[in-house]
Amino acid sequence: MKNPSRRDVVKSAAAAGSLLILPSGLRGNSPNGKICTAHVGVGGMGNSDFGSITSHPNVQVVGLCDVDPVHGKVEEKLSKHKDAQYFADYREMLAELGDKVDAVSVSTPDHTHYPATKLAMEMGKHVYTQKPLTHKLAEARHLTELAREKDLVTQMGIQVHSSVAYRLTRQWVQEGIIGKVSKVYVWSGKSWGYDGPAFDRVDPVPDQLNWNLWLGTASERDYVDRAYHPGKWRKLVDFGCGTLGDMGIHIFDTPVKALGLKDPDWVEAECREPNGIGFPEQNMMRYGFSGTDYTTDDFTFTWWDGAGAPRSGENPDLVLPEGQTLPSQGAMFVGEAGRMLLPHVGAPKFFPRSILEGAKKPDVKAANHYHQWLDAIEGKDETSAGFDYAGPLSEMLCLGVIAGNFPGKRLNWDAKNMKVTNLEAANPLITGTYRDF
Repeated sequence: MKNPSRRDVVKSAAAAGSLLILPSGLRGNSPNGKICTAHVGVGGMGNSDFGSITSHPNVQVVGLCDVDPVHGKVEEKLSKHKDAQYFADYREMLAELGDKVDAVSVSTPDHTHYPATKLAMEMGKHVYTQKPLTHKLAEARHLTELAREKDLVTQMGIQVHSSVAYRLTRQWVQEGIIGKVSKVYVWSGKSWGYDGPAFDRVDPVPDQLNWNLWLGTASERDYVDRAYHPGKWRKLVDFGCGTLGDMGIHIFDTPVKALGLKDPDWVEAECREPNGIGFPEQNMMRYGFSGTDYTTDDFTFTWWDGAGAPRSGENPDLVLPEGQTLPSQGAMFVGEAGRMLLPHVGAPKFFPRSILEGAKKPDVKAANHYHQWLDAIEGKDETSAGFDYAGPLSEMLCLGVIAGNFPGKRLNWDAKNMKVTNLEAANPLITGTYRDF
């Protein structure tokens, strides 16, 4: 149902945003000089994000937003953060609090990442947004450009990116201890897909849930218990990005960063035909990239998800010695000097083990992914997964989601013009459609 008053809220907030843009690193909206934060989505992963952000000594919470205050444990949070106000609608929160807010965290279902993040950035707010950055490819491109234009401090929520194991792996790969890499295999045994029929029932909306606001820009539909909220939305094409969006974004991260991979040249998928409801429960994606300083010219990149991943047969690249087994989630780098297995989450293993003999162990320390963002707002650090990096990484993931709609067909990708060049039917999926709510 359309709500003109809320549309007016968005328009007035966007207009005010041009007057409220703060220079990067500037804080001081609160009397005690703390970073004043507002939080969109504080249940589930949002609860964890909220706890990590508020553990920073210079944070003061001024706004909490959740469409389900019970799931978001809002009452408990308000009891600990006396200066905070609660809102059900992020647009109303940002409009009312205005220049009281320095920074915004967004921890909602994927389809709300873009509208909430975009509005906050238009108002000059530094933003921490959960992974994947967006639900649609064009949205990621726009947020990347907006962060650059507004000179904002941004970070995507791929927390393991800042762990010792992943930072160490990136450095070792770039030092060449396994030689140039010819293949990367990445996988997750999780299955955030749904191969079942359309939902054919209507359930009463829980009293504490604002269903219209949960749907947000997505098309209107009836509530079905245990189908959407909380958590199940990831399986559904209108709200999530499947296992690619849940785990692929994490597991792609280290190979992409370590190997300096840029935009894919092409992608192809093997999965069932699309049903318009849920993602396939099993997927395989292959990506083609131009070579980098750390890869061979014939480099390949392969992803599997769902039961049995990686479904590789007797691929010798994935057979381990001495009866060892592959982890349920991870990445295998195949280099000229040997292989490196990176479990998710864990320290790398090398085959043969002699690869590490004589290798210099870099002096690498873990970083607090959340505090890195907050310290960067204060001008004391830089983010390592800002939207300049997270945007292209999310574009790569979203391109795989698009390919899943055309199993068995290779999509040639023109990243500069943001266009599939050999299959026009794929191009409408690059952008989203948005309900006025």
